[in-house]
Amino acid sequence: MTRSSDRAFLLLLLLAAAAAVVVTADSGFSVMEEDLDEIESVVGGGLGKKQREFDYFALSLQWPGTMCNGVKKCCAKNGCCRGADTPQVFTIHGLWTDYNDGTWPECCNGPSFNPKEVEALQSALDRYWPSYSCSKTSNCHGGKGTFWEKHGTCAKPVILDEYNYFLITLNLYFNYNVTKVLNEEGYVPSNSEKYPVGGIIAAIENAFHLTPSVICQKDAIKEIRLCFYKDFKPRDCVLQTNRMVTSSESCPQYVSLPENMAMKMDLKDRNWLLLFEAMACCFLYLANEQGHMNKYILCPHFNTFFFQSKTTATSITEKQMKPSLPLLLVTTTFLGLFFLPISEPKSDSCNINLNLKVPIPFDITNLHCLSVWDSQSFILRYVQTSRNTWSFILSTPYTNSYIAMGFSTNGGMVGSSAIVGWVISGGKGGGIKQYYLGGYAPNQVVPNKGNLNVVANSTFITLESNHLYMVFQLQTTTQPLSWIIFATGSIGLFPQAPSFALTKHLDKISQRIDYSKAKLGSSQGDSTSNSSSSSSSQANGNNGSNGSLSSQEDSCGSNLNLNAPLFFDTTKLICIPVWNTQGFILRYYESSPNTWSFILSAPNPNSYIAIGFSPNGGMVGASAIVGWISTNGAGGGMKQYYLAGTTPNMVVPDRGNLVILTNSTLITSQSSILYMVFQLQTNQPLSRVIFAIGPSGTFPSSPSFALSMHQDKFSMTLDYSTGSGSLSENPSMNLKKSHGLLNIVAWGILVIMGAIVARYFKEWDPFWFYFHASVQSLGFIIGIIGVISGLVLNNQLQVDVSLHKALGIIILVLACLQMMALLARPNKASKMRKYWNLYHHNTGTVLIILAIANIFYGIHLGREGNAWKVGYGIVLAILLFIGFLFEINMWSSLEEDDD
Repeated sequence: MTRSSDRAFLLLLLLAAAAAVVVTADSGFSVMEEDLDEIESVVGGGLGKKQREFDYFALSLQWPGTMCNGVKKCCAKNGCCRGADTPQVFTIHGLWTDYNDGTWPECCNGPSFNPKEVEALQSALDRYWPSYSCSKTSNCHGGKGTFWEKHGTCAKPVILDEYNYFLITLNLYFNYNVTKVLNEEGYVPSNSEKYPVGGIIAAIENAFHLTPSVICQKDAIKEIRLCFYKDFKPRDCVLQTNRMVTSSESCPQYVSLPENMAMKMDLKDRNWLLLFEAMACCFLYLANEQGHMNKYILCPHFNTFFFQSKTTATSITEKQMKPSLPLLLVTTTFLGLFFLPISEPKSDSCNINLNLKVPIPFDITNLHCLSVWDSQSFILRYVQTSRNTWSFILSTPYTNSYIAMGFSTNGGMVGSSAIVGWVISGGKGGGIKQYYLGGYAPNQVVPNKGNLNVVANSTFITLESNHLYMVFQLQTTTQPLSWIIFATGSIGLFPQAPSFALTKHLDKISQRIDYSKAKLGSSQGDSTSNSSSSSSSQANGNNGSNGSLSSQEDSCGSNLNLNAPLFFDTTKLICIPVWNTQGFILRYYESSPNTWSFILSAPNPNSYIAIGFSPNGGMVGASAIVGWISTNGAGGGMKQYYLAGTTPNMVVPDRGNLVILTNSTLITSQSSILYMVFQLQTNQPLSRVIFAIGPSGTFPSSPSFALSMHQDKFSMTLDYSTGSGSLSENPSMNLKKSHGLLNIVAWGILVIMGAIVARYFKEWDPFWFYFHASVQSLGFIIGIIGVISGLVLNNQLQVDVSLHKALGIIILVLACLQMMALLARPNKASKMRKYWNLYHHNTGTVLIILAIANIFYGIHLGREGNAWKVGYGIVLAILLFIGFLFEINMWSSLEEDDD
């Protein structure tokens, strides 16, 4: 018993270490202090040179796939070694000051670098300005030079201090999003695809009106540089210099954007792999105890190995089998139940009672509650606390950026007034202010101004349980404006004294709220959002869209007065605003039996607009009407497209399932508004409707009329009889639940029951064998169905669940091996039987461990919440408790036999 106790103790120590590493890893790769130390260590001594003023700026961007491939040395500051934090987009290399003759200044006169000056930006610098090397940077004046002292000091008189140098660089990086432009044109990371370098340059030219410099390493893009005048207006880069494209760094005709394999794994996946490695090490340790195996077991991620002498036993009996199954299962279950909840922020919802640690200056017992932005988990609580006073509490998971809530007259940002709050990570301060959005430029977003009458001493923001809670009260004689805009800022960027300038939002959505009924109306957003259940629409996709409407707006309250002749009576049209931030208005009615007439209007986005009819709410399989008119007078057009797949070559023009009446299509532009008119011959059009706009400046053109990927889209379910919209039902929801239930029952319940019977009921021969074989066979059959349903679900959703899928396939393979082993089971008298027993036992153990972990991981990926985790955890705990009791009983019997 002493040896087994020692081994159990070592096992628990290893698992505790694994859990500690996993939880620590999940908390993020915060290298702020290390980065500050590194930045501080690479600055010079302030011995600048007197040099002439520079001519232009060059923003240098690095591609991490090229920079990281081949990296062999890891350290705290190396961005290639951050697992899930390894960048997946172009990142900043630096902002250089250059001369037109191809030379450049460096190490100019200026103050020494002070890391405290950029503490407020450090999170953004960690994320968007990483280092891809462990080597020291180049020497500047006898010391070690870096960005500010080597380059920033030469930016005078445009940039005078280090904070503005880094802030301006970050703003340029966000405003000139090269990754987004290239992705929209189909230039995506790939280890197999090659792209024309001329096409990449043209895409950037069209988007930003500048010619970039592209630098390659062999045939892979290493760097792209964007150039700017000293007022930060774009200009072409100087190409024939030693700084830019040289013969040694020139690009071939076709280049690649290689993937960095570290990008493939998100942080959760990395943590689970660490956990699996710990389990594998424990399994090998126990197996080593039972047989003649290697002398040591290596656990590379934990830098740990266990020395183990070969056992002197020459044979292994079943009584000598160690209690690995219950011990490992209990430990795995413990980690599975508590690991995910620990690593995830505690969620807020309208079903949770608000219980803040700080005092709130109004009664919170009668608060109305709405889930206003599901994809960002924004929860809004409000109440009219007195005749002229309205109280608000906005909560959201902490994202290391600001959050904002604006009140708008029309759903647009311009002209709105917003309450903005932030808390800097690490307890380095925070704030809450009103801003007036006078325009789109940063200098038009004015702090401490606005039309909101904020009650004195009513505003505060607090961070509790990794959630931000922003509290404020408004004094108004009427209801607050019903159009509300919610936004989040860029990660790591906060308003900073003395200007408190607000950087451009990273994501936003606008909602229309009925205060008296506590319900949502239409919702539109910049990014993929799963709108709340009371919302009428679902938005997706454009981080760069400002969501405003044209100065010439169409609305359901205005009379339709087109200059072009229409082919049907417009007085009976039903009108519904379907996408307010993009200004989409849909009018329709059944103008005659089996004939439906439609007019879709939207501000001209200088691209195409589209309306699609889908059988299931998804784009694939839908048929769409697409129209466009160029703002420069280059012409326009209107076509039907069939969406056969997600790639551009599978979007086929002049094909589709819509029966369009001859000569019924028309697209016209009037007062900067596009009006797309068409008639369909059908009993009733499909109710699931998709709307989209294309990227600005991009139009279908002859001869192919290929459709570029949409810039933004949203979907809704339309009730044609009432003219109301509702959230499109997810067609994959039932399949997702079936997939989860099938696999839980098969791998997470039946297989465990079969293992318990096989281990503890062998004296009930042959009952135990038939029960074991029957239950495992049933679990195997149900499990196959569950895995197949998962593959179908993955194909429908088209999401990256590579780790979950890989584990499922591994589990299925192990199950197949177990079933084949049953057919090859040696006779009890055979000398091979003991080895077969060892193989069968340990393979089953690994299968069950992986199955339990993958079930919890699948629940996490499905975002089904803690209810599924707790429900399955209770069932699993009951099974394990029963197994634990049987295990104690078995070992007690063994001790009595030994005595």
